[in-house]
Amino acid sequence: MADFDLNSLPYYNLQKDRKVALVTGGNSGIGWFTVLHLYMHGFAVYVAGRNSSRVSRAIKDIKKEAKARIEKLDPKDRHSVGELRFLSLDLTQLKTVEKATKKFRSLEASLDVLINNAGVMALPFSVTEDGFEIQLQTNYIAHFLLAMQLLPSIKRCRGRVISVSSIGHNLELSYFSLAQSFNYKPNIIFTWMRYAMAKTASIQFAKMLAIKHPTVLCMSVHPGLVMKTNLFSYWTRLPIVGIFFWFYFQLVGYFFGVSNEQGSVATLKAALSTELQREWDNGKYLTTGGKESKPSYVANNLDNAASTWLWTVHELRDRGYDV
Repeated sequence: MADFDLNSLPYYNLQKDRKVALVTGGNSGIGWFTVLHLYMHGFAVYVAGRNSSRVSRAIKDIKKEAKARIEKLDPKDRHSVGELRFLSLDLTQLKTVEKATKKFRSLEASLDVLINNAGVMALPFSVTEDGFEIQLQTNYIAHFLLAMQLLPSIKRCRGRVISVSSIGHNLELSYFSLAQSFNYKPNIIFTWMRYAMAKTASIQFAKMLAIKHPTVLCMSVHPGLVMKTNLFSYWTRLPIVGIFFWFYFQLVGYFFGVSNEQGSVATLKAALSTELQREWDNGKYLTTGGKESKPSYVANNLDNAASTWLWTVHELRDRGYDV
């Protein structure tokens, strides 16, 4: 089955029908192309990141790429583009998440699409200043807080929340309590357990948010095996063995991988497709190319999802955050 056709997605005129999106990690990889297509479809896109110079450079490059693509189109097929703005946000520091939501609400009345895209993968064990394992906070907890604090803005326009997960969530073979740190050696094994926990939690979050707030369309996606990404930089930079990891990732990418742009298709379908309906599609999981799929039994189990939700709410409230 062919990938979903991005040209079938609706285009908007920002001057007549203002549509707003917020994308975390939109300055590189899959996020870069997600922002590109949202911009080309007429959205005002807030690119959330911690490095203003990198995001500004990405915004400049995206505008250049969009212009080049539009110029190649037949004049009758050309559409107006949207806006691109930087929003300061560091997912490893929850206080910056709260600050970012306050800043956004001061600038925009509503939020049509929130895309929880940013993430880290297979890092050595470390704990953030907020007291969470770094993969769990970056991939899941910070995005949970971001979505919950922006929920009034999202509900105002019956918007959408899209969480980028991974096929790696299948490594969680039985339900793990999020209080379990998996701080064991060797890291090359247990880092993937921590990663699987975070990505499973992202799917569970989409399911629970859909149940608790049915006016919001909530979905999770697996973008595909995107190997040309900075997510693997820790492994490829290791002394001596880094070259072997680089070769392995190149090999997997050659036979099974998809490009960064192909990886953005599932997210863009979930974010923009008018074919998706809250009544039938809320809480669903899309995979490579925008195809509907089913996550693992652990991720799909509502009792597990409820446990994850309650744990997260409790932990955030203990730290003084309103969720």
